[in-house]
Parts: sequence; C-alpha cells; structure tokens
Amino acid sequence: MKRVVVGLSGGVDSSVAAYVLKQQGYEVIGLFMKNWHDDSVTISDECPWLDDSNDAMLVAEKLGIPFQTIDLSEQYKERIVDYMFNEYERGRTPNPDVLCNREIKFDVFMKIALELGADFVATGHYCRKGIISKDGNDVFQLLAGNDGNKDQSYFLCQLSQAQLSKTLFPIGELTKPEVREIAAAQNLVTADKKDSQGLCFIGKVKLPDFLQQQLKPKEGVIVEIPQTQEAYHQDAPIFNSEEEKLKYLSRKIQYSISDGDIVGKHQGAHYFTKGQRKGLAVGGKVEPLFVIDTNVDDNVIYTGQGKLHPGLYKKALFVSNEELHWVREDLKLQVDENMAVMARIRYRQNLQKATLHKVDSGLYVSFESAQSAITEGQFVAWYLEDELVGSGVIS
Repeated sequence: MKRVVVGLSGGVDSSVAAYVLKQQGYEVIGLFMKNWHDDSVTISDECPWLDDSNDAMLVAEKLGIPFQTIDLSEQYKERIVDYMFNEYERGRTPNPDVLCNREIKFDVFMKIALELGADFVATGHYCRKGIISKDGNDVFQLLAGNDGNKDQSYFLCQLSQAQLSKTLFPIGELTKPEVREIAAAQNLVTADKKDSQGLCFIGKVKLPDFLQQQLKPKEGVIVEIPQTQEAYHQDAPIFNSEEEKLKYLSRKIQYSISDGDIVGKHQGAHYFTKGQRKGLAVGGKVEPLFVIDTNVDDNVIYTGQGKLHPGLYKKALFVSNEELHWVREDLKLQVDENMAVMARIRYRQNLQKATLHKVDSGLYVSFESAQSAITEGQFVAWYLEDELVGSGVIS
C-alpha cells in the first residue's frame, strides 16, 4: 500500500484531497505546516494558524488518518521572508506563493514526508500531473486543473521533474463546486470555509501592512508622466539582429523627475508595484493614476493616467539564465532556438500568444500583443496547450 503525506492547510481543498486519496486506497497521513510564529506582525487579534491547524486536525479525525503539526517557520523565514524583503529593497516584486511551493511545500516539507516513509506528497492544488514515456524514461507533466476558473498550475511553475515525480494532485480533475459538495457530503468542518486570501503564511495580514512593519517608511514624491512623453513616440531604430530588437522591446524606460509633474507624496517606493492603482491618494485627475515605474534608489514613484497609459505596456520581457527554469527539461531551448507558446505573467491572467527566443545570456519572451504591467521579480510561465513547461523570473 502506497503511503501519501498530504499537506492539510485547514482549507476545503486539502481536506477533500485527503478524502479522495483515502478513497483511492492510499495510506494517508495529514501534516499541517506552521510557517509563521512571529506574533509581532499578526495585525489582527485572530491567530489564523491556530484555527487552521485545529480545522486540519478535525478533518484528519473525521477521515480517520494520523495527523501532526510541523513547525517550518525557521526555514520559512530564511527562504521566503528574507528573500521577499531583499527583493522589495531591490525594487522588485516577488511572488511568495510560487516561492512557498518551490522552497517549502515541495522541498522542506517533501523531505520530511519522505523521511516519514511516504511514497508521495499531495496538496490541494487545482492542477494535474501527467506521465509520458520518452526514450524509455518517464517524463512528468504539470497540467492545468480541469476547473479553468481555479487552475493553479502557475503557482507550481518552479517545480522540477524530481519534485513532480513524488507529487499527487488529487483534486485536479474536480471543479471547486464539486470539491465543496464532496466536503459537505462527508460532513467535513471545512466544507463552507472561505478560501484564504493574503500571503500563504501571515494569515489575514495584507502584504503592504506586513511590509510596512518591516521596511522603514521613507517619504518621497509621486510624479505623473504625460502620455506625450517623448520615449513613447520615438521611431524604433534599425535593428541588425532579432536579439537587438528584443532587447529594445523589453527595455526599461528610464524616467527622471523632470519628465513630469510632482502630484503627491508617498511613504516608500518599495511598497508600490507596477500597475498598482490603490494607495496613491492623488485626486483631481480625469482618470485614475497607475504606477508605471518605481525607483527605490531615488525613492520616486512614476505614474500615468488611465489603464491604457503607454508607460504600462511592453511587448517583450527578459529572463536571465540564472532565473530560467524548465519543468520539462527535455524541451529546453538551445541558443538561437525559438518556441511558440502560450504565456502568462501573473496568476489570474488569460494565456497570451508568445514566442520564446533563447540567447546566450538568457531567454526573451515576446508577446503578440503588448502586455500591461510586466513586473520585475514576478514569474512568467509558458505553456504548450494545457501543459506548463517552463517559467522564469522577469528581470
């Protein structure tokens, strides 16, 4: 009998994942990961992880499976929190959920599970795993979940073949309503529980509040860049190569304060991210202001009016070799090779037509249509049909 350790988070998805595995005849063990214990940053009085671990325990009891809580907060602080602050200080916007999966759930947690004699670990993610045979070897595929509305393959875009080989996604074939129905039919305490929002470790805390406690506020100016800004209306130079053109399309426009008008003040450029509209508190404009760039060195935020402002749009992005990852190593591009894919630059985005271009220093992703708010530090992921084959950090 194969043994599976399921990460029970105290939510409905992982509860049903455990139930499904049990139905499929696996020996199931439930583990709850405690990732955060610094009470100084839990802004509300609620201590969500206590409620969550309690719910996870009740679900395990109901399903008749062994349960324990493991404390991963040390590793979490080192690998996720410190990394996040470091990225914010560099003016990049990290994605903690992608990192949490790569570094914690499918690495630290997976090692603990395997030490417990597990054959597999399982999570309540809405995605599927495929296995194909290539040259006599098994190749593992990361496939989108059947519920198009909830597909979470993007969050797993940094997984490796070794990690996928040991992973099961029991609810990937189901839709969210079906998952809730199963939970209700089994009388699981999590059946009607709302999905957790916010960071995957600080419970109910919103990211800016958390950052504000960790990064010191520093007053700076908000500058509005007009749509008439020269940089948006230059004729493209003549390119001698495809790579030169891609470099041009993915370039970062350098703004200075004299390019626009000072329209307000802010409390720290590192709290803001490209494409952000909330929190600027500048009124009296025809259209709302959006962040088009932040400069953390000079502590300046550059904004533009309206969501169609040309400063928000770019047709290409770059991923350096160090931050390039292939889930399907067998499909890895060699220098000068191209690949037509569908790609997304954030979790909720519809897939976009794009082409990958491999160059010496990394990989360019060029999109058929210009993309809004391509953000450094976030992940771009690319797909062939419903299979996520690779990803990288936008540089």
